[in-house]
Amino acid sequence: MARFELKLPKMGESVAEATITSWLKEVGDTIEQDEAILEIATDKVDSEVPSEVDGVLVEVLFNVDDVVQVGETIAIIETEGQGNTSAEAPKAQEIVVDKTAPAVAEVSQTVALAQETVAPISSNGERFYSPLVKNMAKAEGIAQDELDTIPGTGKEGRVTKADMQTYLKTRGSQPVKAVVTPIATTKQQAAVKSEAKKPAAPIIAAEGDEIIEMTRMGKLIAHHMVESVQKSAHVQSFIEADVTNIWNWRKKVKSEFMKREGENLTFTPIFMEAIAKALRDFPMMNISLQGDTIIKKKNINLGMAAALGNGDLIVPVIKNADQLNLVGITKAVNDLATRARENKLKPDDIQGGTYTVTNVGTFGSIMGTPIINQPQVGILALGAIRKVPAVIETPDGDFIGIRYRMFLSHSYDHRVVNGALGGQFVKAVKDYLEAWDINREI
Repeated sequence: MARFELKLPKMGESVAEATITSWLKEVGDTIEQDEAILEIATDKVDSEVPSEVDGVLVEVLFNVDDVVQVGETIAIIETEGQGNTSAEAPKAQEIVVDKTAPAVAEVSQTVALAQETVAPISSNGERFYSPLVKNMAKAEGIAQDELDTIPGTGKEGRVTKADMQTYLKTRGSQPVKAVVTPIATTKQQAAVKSEAKKPAAPIIAAEGDEIIEMTRMGKLIAHHMVESVQKSAHVQSFIEADVTNIWNWRKKVKSEFMKREGENLTFTPIFMEAIAKALRDFPMMNISLQGDTIIKKKNINLGMAAALGNGDLIVPVIKNADQLNLVGITKAVNDLATRARENKLKPDDIQGGTYTVTNVGTFGSIMGTPIINQPQVGILALGAIRKVPAVIETPDGDFIGIRYRMFLSHSYDHRVVNGALGGQFVKAVKDYLEAWDINREI
């Protein structure tokens, strides 16, 4: 009999871990291929993990509510056949190095020093490292900065065992620069220990106060929001758009649209179409940042922030939004919003976003300062549409009239997006909205 190691699969961009919410099978149960074994949850979506083989579940390695890293083994399935289907982590001496190379002695000293001082390896939103690769890096004294430079040939650019072995063979044939974490001075260490000893001031609940435990998703969202603020240099630009033509056009065609397409035509798909056009005009807003490298995205995938009934937030993604017409965007918006409310989104529905839109106007807010959804570099908040008096310019002079207007609030990462680009982009969205053809056919 062979033993198959079931690993936690990758579930989307920036998702590096998941929480086990329930085991659907028990030890001793017979399992068929593609049959669900357990349920997991991330800050993005809840999902099931299916079996990749037929067999019998002989061991579960994690309990309910345990947090598991992507790529970790979560269960053992006994199958027909011989051997173990999962490769074990290699030992340091199994890596073949040319001992005749002049730099061998230098490499050995560097590795010994790096093993003692190198910081722990961690995955990030753009690159995932399996436990096997982490163990190899630790054994060879490879630091995070050095590991990030190793080309990956695995799925989605992952670094594999073979990549590590190839790199290690050539590593000793050239001068090695050790990437070593500076060792803190005695005074610095004392300061750190002093800070660590300071307990956080306890928050005391008064009589009659209600203690509410945060949901699992709420905790993860809170963590990601703080992490985004600490990581990105948030800057905002605000602009007001006249959407009177859009208001009147939608009012005129929405009934016909419902009869013909069976879909409710909201303002959201109209705004999404304008944003997709603006991203096509300004592709440097459709990027992500990995270290000192900018990744310019080929596809325009719009994330659509959606509030859930319990107060949590999820961001389903409209793929290739610039290639869809208004009917296609409307169907995508309505479908994703419905399945988000019913908790029926799939992992693929929330991955691959390149820019995010949030509609703060749904709750009456006229503007906002949204937090960037990592690893993206921009997010646009749509304010409430208001009927206001405004100056109308005509060839015969200016006059005051009643118009429908809204604020667009653009948050962007000032590390890679300067004020000119951030302002030009949101101005382009405004121009597309204000140039709406009142006689447009659907």
